Amino acid sequence: MTRFLLHLRKALLHAFDDDVINTSKAVAYSGMLMLFPALMVIATLLAQGREGTTLVGEFRSSLEQFLPADAMDLLQYALHTHRTLSAQLVLSGTGLSAFAALGVMLSLMEGFRRAYRLPRTQWGFWEQRARALFLIFIALVPLALATLAIIFGRQIEAWMIDNSRHELRHIVLLFWRMARWALALVTSITVLSALYHFGTKKKEHWARVIPGAIASALVWFLATLAFGFYVTRIANYSMFYGSFGAGIATLVWLYITSFSALLGAELNGVLFGERNGFVTSSGESEATSSSL
Repeated sequence: MTRFLLHLRKALLHAFDDDVINTSKAVAYSGMLMLFPALMVIATLLAQGREGTTLVGEFRSSLEQFLPADAMDLLQYALHTHRTLSAQLVLSGTGLSAFAALGVMLSLMEGFRRAYRLPRTQWGFWEQRARALFLIFIALVPLALATLAIIFGRQIEAWMIDNSRHELRHIVLLFWRMARWALALVTSITVLSALYHFGTKKKEHWARVIPGAIASALVWFLATLAFGFYVTRIANYSMFYGSFGAGIATLVWLYITSFSALLGAELNGVLFGERNGFVTSSGESEATSSSL
């Protein structure tokens, strides 16, 4: 544990050297452009089913566990404005989300490159964007499965309780909720591991990127809890930003999320450098620092 904390401290120092703060801002900006159109498209499509209202409600209540307070009010207002399925809304929302997601991946890949001390010329222009699109689809698969489990989780939970004995209902409820949280954690680690593995040309074995993914998921979870407490109990963004308060809070949360992901990459970069024995006292690679 002590060694892990020392590595994490070194990763934090490297993060400041690699300008992770500004890279996280770029990721958060693109993430803000991506998030709300994507949520609107998903919620609009869910609303078309027979139990559309229920599914949208489950979707909202699940997201409110992660997003800052009142952030979903922006989505709710948009849904009340566009109650019916609109091809223009779905197509424009999907296109905008895909374009912004490309920006997210490109910024993350730049952060990964710096974490591993790789030269800027590791990717060609089109090769880099093709890889970023590939990363979008890689991230979408586990996220889509987790989203389905979250949305239909209450229905599955109700079915399990109704078909279990009365004295076992509380046990079933406890284990099912633990399974849902475990699924969210495993999904986060899986997505981060895939991004770290495929996000640079320095492909490492999956076991080598797991430490950064676990650290990133834990840092994100704790930081999200702390930020949620700060927003709901201390800060009042609406006092300063008015109707933009929820959007500003969401942007800060996205910044925390991107910083956590990049910090995990920095940790993997530190471990990679130590395994290969080329890290100097300043955290730079002598072999590659001249080429950056």
